[in-house]
Amino acid sequence: MKIISTPNELKEYLKNTQQSIGFQANQSIGFVPTMGALHEGHISLIKKARKENEIVVVSIFINPTQFLKGEDLDNYPKRDEADKQICKLSGVDVLFFPHAKDIYTEDEVSILAPKVRGYVLEGTSRPSHFDGVLTVVMKLLNIVNPTTAYFGKKDAQQLYLISLMVKQMFMSVNIVAVDTVRESDGLAMSSRNIYLSQQERREALKISASLYQAGKMISQKILDTKIIISKMRETLEPLEISYVAILNRDFELARHVEIGNTLILVEAKVGTTRLLDNLWL
Repeated sequence: MKIISTPNELKEYLKNTQQSIGFQANQSIGFVPTMGALHEGHISLIKKARKENEIVVVSIFINPTQFLKGEDLDNYPKRDEADKQICKLSGVDVLFFPHAKDIYTEDEVSILAPKVRGYVLEGTSRPSHFDGVLTVVMKLLNIVNPTTAYFGKKDAQQLYLISLMVKQMFMSVNIVAVDTVRESDGLAMSSRNIYLSQQERREALKISASLYQAGKMISQKILDTKIIISKMRETLEPLEISYVAILNRDFELARHVEIGNTLILVEAKVGTTRLLDNLWL
């Protein structure tokens, strides 16, 4: 596994690799962008990329521009050596490990999230967060120039906005959504789960339980979103709920569940830790 820290070196390395003996010019590149502290969810992305591509690139970069003042940028979990070993064992060809100075300059071109869909749900409490997300993803995609990039469904709003950016900017990369990986008790895997105390860990299960409750109601032909959301909120008590929302796949509010075109999204705070989860229907 090759570890590279600068954009130009990575671009040159991938160019030379594709042109070297034993490689064809049309070798596909699968890309998995991460912020490190890798877990089984990340590994599932890497495995899918490995299965579907000749070359697999993973990036580890804790992106400062998506953290708001007072958020956990300085304390975000870092396990650099363990992450490198996970990537190596997962069959990654290239690990891109840049520093902020390699990605950003003092006078940056601005990339802004959509004025509506970038400022609802998670964007309501974190204005400009998705500006930072889209900026760094745009940069990483331009550096790696992958055939396909892989993102988890757990961060559904992020996934939607990245897909929208790729479409609206006419970018030639395929975005693949990969199912959420869960702990044995149902909690969605997240790098932030390590912040939870044992008691908070138990409380966090209310999030996945609320989605299970929603799925059960829908299986009983209860499709009115107001009724479903009300029951989910009961299940989530006494957590601090940021939002419970039922949308269609275009991120528009839905009055009734439509199988094949519905997302149920939850964000709640457990202690001081913000956790996301969702159900795709």
